[in-house]
Amino acid sequence: MLTSLPNILTLSRIAIIPLVVGLFYVPEAWAAWTAMGLFAAACITDYFDGYLARIWAQESVIGRFLDPIADKLLVSAVLIMLVAMARLTGVSVLAAVVILLREVLVSGLREYLAGLNVGVPVTRLAKWKTTIQMVALGFLIVGDYGPPEIPSTIIGTLGLWVAALLTFVTGWDYTRVGISHMMAVPPRGAASPPPGKPAQSA
Repeated sequence: MLTSLPNILTLSRIAIIPLVVGLFYVPEAWAAWTAMGLFAAACITDYFDGYLARIWAQESVIGRFLDPIADKLLVSAVLIMLVAMARLTGVSVLAAVVILLREVLVSGLREYLAGLNVGVPVTRLAKWKTTIQMVALGFLIVGDYGPPEIPSTIIGTLGLWVAALLTFVTGWDYTRVGISHMMAVPPRGAASPPPGKPAQSA
């Protein structure tokens, strides 16, 4: 049900994206901190929407569809704006590229495997990746508007590189699982051997 609280929390992550993007264009400390606050709130809803859906038995098809999309839209928008506003520059842009490419790869794999009725569980390492990534993005959103004694940009950039490394590892894990299922699917039009009779190899 789209109007259930878990789904509303998921939709709120999509709804704040224009606000966060717009605040990037305001060169003021309050705008950076507001954008970071909205982003942090969205990250918190990412935990609570799934948790509430499970304990209230309100898990739904639309919720399972929207949840990963909301996360990817929010992260992608923030990464693009960080590069556009030069808060993420030089070789560090590659970390953002790795994260974005992994999101596209995993989305494609999940879509393909869903057609085979195969689910891909989220690993503990992937959860760590997401946590580190969100914290790093929060620091980068604040950037030079943070307290002078806290190097927000440096902390955020280092965190993003750690997330990119974990992104590469988890992306490979998902790819390996996807390929194993692809290899197990017989080619379209290929005749299946009768029960009890092994398939002949050429």
